[in-house]
Amino acid sequence: MKRAVYAGSFDPVTNGHLWMIREAVELFDELVVAVGVNPDKRCTFSVDERVELLRAVTRGFNKLKVDVFENQFLVNYAQSTGANYIVRGIRTASDYEYERTMRYINSDLQGDITTIFLMPPREYAEVSSTMVKGMVGPRGWEQVIRQYVPEPVYRKLVAMYQESGG
Repeated sequence: MKRAVYAGSFDPVTNGHLWMIREAVELFDELVVAVGVNPDKRCTFSVDERVELLRAVTRGFNKLKVDVFENQFLVNYAQSTGANYIVRGIRTASDYEYERTMRYINSDLQGDITTIFLMPPREYAEVSSTMVKGMVGPRGWEQVIRQYVPEPVYRKLVAMYQESGG
């Protein structure tokens, strides 16, 4: 059985993440989408909210499980789930350099886990959670970000902005 882990902070999940998930579900028998908890990173959404949003946008995938991991290397988490593969996205040259280094380190730690790189199409290559969050606020932001995030995430961002008095 080919099991893979696709991990990230997913703060929030974007259409780029969703593209990666769709592709990985087609490649593997089972995909674990893992929300990584980094105590040094200040997140907009709680872990529970990120898991809830991921489950909402991946509801139709039957070979997929959403999970959370913290305080361990991704490759060790992947090994604990029985995964043979880690799926990573490459959007830019700097992503490539970082991911290439991590792939070699992961191989040193768990040589039996292979890292697979996927490169999203142009319409998702510039989309990141940080970019989406950075666009919230200025007049007309709702229409701008709508194209970058799934509907449940869009509704959550609008509700959060309204609750904050925006």
